[in-house]
Amino acid sequence: MDAQRDSGPLLTLRRGAPALGEYEEKRSKFVCLLERVDDEEAARAVVAAQRKAYPDARHHCSAFVIDQIDTTPIVRSSDDGEPSGTAGTPMLDQLQGAGLSDVVAVVVRWFGGTKLGTGGLVRAYGNAVSEAIDAARENGLMQVVTTQCWNAQVGHEIAGRFEADIRAMDVEVLDVDYGAKVTIRIATDEIGPAGALLAALTSGGAEWQPDGVVRMERPVS
Repeated sequence: MDAQRDSGPLLTLRRGAPALGEYEEKRSKFVCLLERVDDEEAARAVVAAQRKAYPDARHHCSAFVIDQIDTTPIVRSSDDGEPSGTAGTPMLDQLQGAGLSDVVAVVVRWFGGTKLGTGGLVRAYGNAVSEAIDAARENGLMQVVTTQCWNAQVGHEIAGRFEADIRAMDVEVLDVDYGAKVTIRIATDEIGPAGALLAALTSGGAEWQPDGVVRMERPVS
């Protein structure tokens, strides 16, 4: 199933910090793994790994959302044999409702002997993912922001001071290349202060040049 991600702040899991959630109803057990992924191939690999790890489970349902710069978000879900719309869709709703991206959720279900009905399945799969999201929040989420990049070139005679002053500002220094001139690449959506510094040190002889965008992550406070 394809869908559109809701607009709003983009959040994701910390790398290397998967989260688990469990829900049980009428002896059916639902266990959700929520994991950080960078692309669709990685998301499908997580689903395959869960299927291999729990071959005795009746269903291995999944949903994932992946955002990339300058591309349409990849949004998928699978009911894996459950009635249409009762597993993957409520799982995806939980991910999108929480503003999560670059994540895959896999819910493994062990049948308890009693059918839950459409409403029961929707509730169970959604609750399993919700429990995993709560666990991820306890681990600490990251906010993903797309930030403008800039580069500037200065002479070696002022490069040391320039780099030190730039690093003291509220900007992200991405790279410093010492060639014939020193090229500094930074990320900031407000170039004014850095522009004033560059103009002062070079007597207006150099300017920051736009240099694409970069995705950056910041801990959610």
